[in-house]
Amino acid sequence: MRDAEILVGYDGSTDASVALDWALEEGRHSGQPVRLAYVFEWLTVAGWVGPGVAPGVWPDDTARRQVDDLVRTTAGDAATANPGLTVTGEVYDGPPALVLQERSAEASLLVLGSRGHGGFGGLLAGSTAVSVAAHAHCPVVVVRDGTAGGPVGPVAVGVDGSDASLVALGFAAERAAQRQVPLRVLHAWTPGPGGAAGVPDERASVEAALEPWRRTFPELDITVDLVGGSPASMLIEASRDARLVVVGSRGRGGLAGMLLGSVSQQLIQHSHCPVAVVRER
Repeated sequence: MRDAEILVGYDGSTDASVALDWALEEGRHSGQPVRLAYVFEWLTVAGWVGPGVAPGVWPDDTARRQVDDLVRTTAGDAATANPGLTVTGEVYDGPPALVLQERSAEASLLVLGSRGHGGFGGLLAGSTAVSVAAHAHCPVVVVRDGTAGGPVGPVAVGVDGSDASLVALGFAAERAAQRQVPLRVLHAWTPGPGGAAGVPDERASVEAALEPWRRTFPELDITVDLVGGSPASMLIEASRDARLVVVGSRGRGGLAGMLLGSVSQQLIQHSHCPVAVVRER
């Protein structure tokens, strides 16, 4: 079914190729088909021109044909290398961030490289990745070249009791169980006047959130770490030996108008492994 596809943003860049490899691994574990999405932007001196091109403006048809060939060849090679996995590719027209956001409504998961062609060198994560992670209709995984994660590392997830973090916890538990790797649950807290006396209450809250997932995946190795200090720093440090770090799109304390919380943004910029940003549909 189309709504069960893993959609991967692909533009031929190094980061996009790494994202495709991650998406193919996810497809092998989940059994879901993978679709490459190349968003072709007709550019003129006046900006973007879509399929209904303005009179007198002639977009580069040769470049479009080259893109079609690239996507078809890449999808074919990926399918050959992954027998039993359905891999297709499609070229869309329009601004990349907007098109990927729209297509995410029909996907179970969207996988992106942190930067594609045209990104500014000073940005660790391109504007497309940040924008799509903020507005997508499905979970988004951002993969940066050199941060593919350890082959046997745990899946790490940040939990703060917010609804978004509980959704992230379920996503993380499912991925850890699929890959038969440990699940590491991290909870950042600021000691109150009672200091360490508050630890049992904090741990009990996390354990209560974990209970349904312990029942669902009884063989899953789960550890819980309570860490004082910044949630973002805690998760960035945990990402050093994780294969995936998972976070809700916004946790507690976020401004109502922000679609992507500061912790999510910092992880996209600085994580040492792929980052999954999860929200309810």
